[in-house]
Amino acid sequence: MDHVIIGVDTHKSNHIAVAIDAHGARLGSTTISATQKGYQDLEAWAFQFGHVKAFGVEGTGSYGAGLSRDLLAKGHEVLDVMRPNRQLRYLHGKSDVLDAESAARSVLNGQATAHAKTQTGSSEMIRHLKIARDSAVKAKSQAMITLKTLIINAPATLRDTLDAIRGPISLVRHVAALRPGAITSPTASAKAAMRAIARRWLALHEEIQAHEQVLDRLVREKAPELMKSHGISTMTVAEMLILVGDNPERIKSEAALAKLCGVCPIPASSGKTNRMRLNRGGNRQANAAIYRVAIVRMRDDERTKAYAVRRTSEGKTRREIVRCIKRYIVREIYRHLCAPPRAPIAT
Repeated sequence: MDHVIIGVDTHKSNHIAVAIDAHGARLGSTTISATQKGYQDLEAWAFQFGHVKAFGVEGTGSYGAGLSRDLLAKGHEVLDVMRPNRQLRYLHGKSDVLDAESAARSVLNGQATAHAKTQTGSSEMIRHLKIARDSAVKAKSQAMITLKTLIINAPATLRDTLDAIRGPISLVRHVAALRPGAITSPTASAKAAMRAIARRWLALHEEIQAHEQVLDRLVREKAPELMKSHGISTMTVAEMLILVGDNPERIKSEAALAKLCGVCPIPASSGKTNRMRLNRGGNRQANAAIYRVAIVRMRDDERTKAYAVRRTSEGKTRREIVRCIKRYIVREIYRHLCAPPRAPIAT
């Protein structure tokens, strides 16, 4: 029997799959539930057409995460498929079956080449904890802004007392210890509101510290050598591990990692004009983490400062120098996280 390719359009409750053969002929379609039973039904349905060469799954990091994990665990090749082209949607219409067929054809014609993340190791654990940590950081910042707003609008006596306290930690702890008593006046209600927010801030502060301790341990176990590099912190390595995933072999070269981070330049030539433009794509969180490393090294690292001086003498602007340094940082990260280990030289 011929090889077949399965394209899957994923949703929250169900997935739509389309099978095509090696010549692009459509063999059939089906709808499954987004459950373990549904995943088994999809595999059984696909095998009736022949040997499955690959599954093209749309959204392997969101609605298709469960399906891709299940298929990878069973040894299937799973490719991450981008959303269908809007121009093609405009020409041919939009439906779930058409989207699933488009996913299968993307695999057949070689447009979909990115392998899905396995999401079963420490990188996935780091991703979960970092999401919780980042949301707690945002909530903590919002709590402090709200607390300061309440202090500004508080009755004059209470405001004067709190304005005399120096340092955010001292202020929060003082407010958290307030005793408003019965809510019978604006002063009492202001104290009650501020105390609640201050205690929320302290709870979030403890939560963030707990997450960061676990993240630091996981990151040091996963990439101990990268943690020793100048200017690279726990959160930077965590962001890169999340980007790379638990199967770093899917990233074939440092150029691929640079493109994934949005660090590589984009050709923008036409006619007699030959130039490159800034890449505004890729993973922006990873791009921002690399940017912070570049800024720290330009300020503190002697080799980087010497490099910046040399490139400045060549006519490069500061922005162009930062982009060059970011590319070198990606090369270093690739060497530590993605490059296959070198075989020992025979003697």
